[in-house]
Amino acid sequence: MSSFERTDIFIESLDRGNTEFLDELEERAKADNVPIIRRSMQRFLKLMLKMNKPKNILEVGTAVGFSAILMAEYSEPDCKITTIEKYEKRIPIAKKNFLESGLNDKITFLEGDATEILQEMVDNNVDKDSQFAGIYDFIFMDAAKGQYINFLPNVLKLLKSGGILITDNVLQDDTVIQSKFSVTRRDRTIHKRMREYLLTIMRDEQLTTDIIQIGDGISVSVKK
Repeated sequence: MSSFERTDIFIESLDRGNTEFLDELEERAKADNVPIIRRSMQRFLKLMLKMNKPKNILEVGTAVGFSAILMAEYSEPDCKITTIEKYEKRIPIAKKNFLESGLNDKITFLEGDATEILQEMVDNNVDKDSQFAGIYDFIFMDAAKGQYINFLPNVLKLLKSGGILITDNVLQDDTVIQSKFSVTRRDRTIHKRMREYLLTIMRDEQLTTDIIQIGDGISVSVKK
């Protein structure tokens, strides 16, 4: 075990945890082998929500709804969360979890391909009567890692000036720092796309970005 992992375990031992509902949901997700955000990422999200007090959050990648519920629980009472998921087997589970959480009124659940929905959001953003009206001040991406680079142009259009974009799992168990020749052939496409994504957000002049070793690596970008 690395010193980084030992430190993370120590910090986790100090954490007071989440609500009972979230703790139970996390246990169910682990039992069903459904990936959810790691404890260190949970703590970081809660901190960012308290520091920035966003009013309108977009999440790309719902899974079973854990992170959307966490953001609904720990954000301001008038904050609204919109979350997108296309995996059909997880959609009914997420709906059930949203209802049982008692936070369903804060969450708008969009079913379908994120690429298409994000484009529709951009196309309809000027229409104030649209369900997609409004600019997001906080966006959390935790979906198909190879699609981050494809989501990015529309995500940035939906992010307001001064808004925050957090992207999870960008280091991919540290394989992203390795040469493509040391990565298995089946993983080379996602390796290439993640490197392209990180290079893009780090060098984009409209963003101020850093990559932080939390969990499996996250990037935090602020739109100028």
